[in-house]
Amino acid sequence: MGVGPSTKETTLHHFRDPLIKILGQDEEIDFQGIIVGGIPQDNVSKIRTGERIGAWVEAMRCDGVIVSADSWGNSDIDFANTVEQIGSRGIPVVGCSFCGTTGQFVVTNPYMDTIVDINKSEEGVETDVVGENCLTELDARKAAALLKLKMRK
Repeated sequence: MGVGPSTKETTLHHFRDPLIKILGQDEEIDFQGIIVGGIPQDNVSKIRTGERIGAWVEAMRCDGVIVSADSWGNSDIDFANTVEQIGSRGIPVVGCSFCGTTGQFVVTNPYMDTIVDINKSEEGVETDVVGENCLTELDARKAAALLKLKMRK
């Protein structure tokens, strides 16, 4: 998965990613790192990628995970599968994705119960403003807080 859904993110956004910053600074979270998973074309590879990420997270003995998607539409399949593969292993998971006007994903599952919508426009659509549709520090703080709540259960 990616770090934000806007095709208008700057390189600086990636170097100063708010989610990484917030998780790295939070003393209650043992931030273990980032797994970057691709968005394969075929469904067999899509499923396998999610399965491998789920197994990797389980092997790392993570207490919780935040999954962030860098796009929407067909990529929702990858996002949903990865969230499911993590959640089905009993690991609390929170998602960050651009939901916008529809507020819905192409596919869903029971583990997608905690999603932070990173849409910023009132219309709920991606805009032409550089960096406006990216995950912000506030989004990152929400995701971290939601993850902590899920981990306490």
